[in-house]
Amino acid sequence: MSAPEITSIHEPARTVPVRAHYDVLVVGGGPAGLTAALAAAEDGLNVGLVESRSFVGGNMTIGLPILGFLGQKKNQIIQGLPQKFIDRLRAVNGASEHRWCPLHMGITLVEPEAVKTVALQMLVEAKVDVTFYAMCVGVVKDGDRIGGIIVESKSGREALLGRVVIDCTGDADVAYRAGVPCEKGNAKGGMQPPTLMFSLSGVDTEELRHAIAEQPRTYLTDFIPADYFGQNHQFIVVGLRELMAKARAERGFKIPNERTIIITGLRPGEAWINMTRVAGVDGTDARSLTNGEIEARAQIADIVQYLKEYVPGFARSSFTRSAPFLGIRETRRIVGAYVMTQEDILSCRRFDDAIAVASYPVDIHRPGDEGCTLQWSGDCYDVPYRSLVPQRVQNLLVAGRSISTTHEAMAAIRVMSTCMAMGEAAGRAAKLAIRGGVTPAQVDVARLRQELRDRGAYLR
Repeated sequence: MSAPEITSIHEPARTVPVRAHYDVLVVGGGPAGLTAALAAAEDGLNVGLVESRSFVGGNMTIGLPILGFLGQKKNQIIQGLPQKFIDRLRAVNGASEHRWCPLHMGITLVEPEAVKTVALQMLVEAKVDVTFYAMCVGVVKDGDRIGGIIVESKSGREALLGRVVIDCTGDADVAYRAGVPCEKGNAKGGMQPPTLMFSLSGVDTEELRHAIAEQPRTYLTDFIPADYFGQNHQFIVVGLRELMAKARAERGFKIPNERTIIITGLRPGEAWINMTRVAGVDGTDARSLTNGEIEARAQIADIVQYLKEYVPGFARSSFTRSAPFLGIRETRRIVGAYVMTQEDILSCRRFDDAIAVASYPVDIHRPGDEGCTLQWSGDCYDVPYRSLVPQRVQNLLVAGRSISTTHEAMAAIRVMSTCMAMGEAAGRAAKLAIRGGVTPAQVDVARLRQELRDRGAYLR
């Protein structure tokens, strides 16, 4: 007779040492966390940043371009600290200029390794205390007030305390553990599928762009006119659906995506591929993420072979590297003081407490099939400060894709330039809260907006 299966283990209580006290503690070092920490540290506050990986930059390090610096009317709408970061990257040939794109509005190519180096340099220069290799596993709370987080690392279990905490994890990890109401996915809980980016070298990008420009009936792209490729040496290709259908029929390739998505790199002959797709992955569950990594890597071989055999410019290309982690589009979203909606996006709504302006369309990689839904607003819309302020927990702000939105609105505000702008606003709000002796919810938003403008941010 077999022993009964153990389903839980009781851990005895233990004393957790406090490793550091900060004025502002930023959790997560992606696009939002980077700018939040830099903004909070500008006038001498003691700022800490915690990141579970060995580098900062988040999704800027996986081969994706930064989308959304430009609006639908071709004006630059993301400025301030995000632009300063791009300026630093460009100084070391680590970023392109902001390029207009009929599909994505603004495209800014970045080199992943340059992002890691420059972002860390800026944080060190700003005297931000950075901790790598530490994961948030709990929070320190007194009533409805958060006082810090618990981390696990090679050093064991430790507490990091902050007078204001900014959750920039992308998954609302801190907010969720603190008891903030959260939602996931659409009405049925379905979340946008993630992608494992990878790159190829030896790509003849000139052959590719000329083929699209000169043979548009054969190489049809989504929303981007053929003449765009004739005028741009670096670009994104989205489409070639008929070509993929032909490859599937003739070669039986298993590619779980209906579109070819190619992003030229900053290095000559380099292309990043955004075509793996794993449905049903929950980015807040380790087992699900592991299965997603396994499945995404298994998809790469057929995608590479398709590109080499069917797409101009790829015949002599070679696989070089994959991204260090899955690109997660959607997990938890907090329920905050205001929930942004799709109607806010599509009606180009303005808010009195706007802390960022965005223009990226509602871009949903549908959870249930291989397709994608795109809806444009025609101009810009505001992101309100109230959507960064969670319910039920004091001294906490949230910035990045997990702010308070619906599933549809999140699909528009999730791009990295907008997340950077939100991070800057959260960092400045945290600083004003501490300097004024108030909670983030009590910050004078007019003063916050003025500081953002004074520091170069764009607001309407």
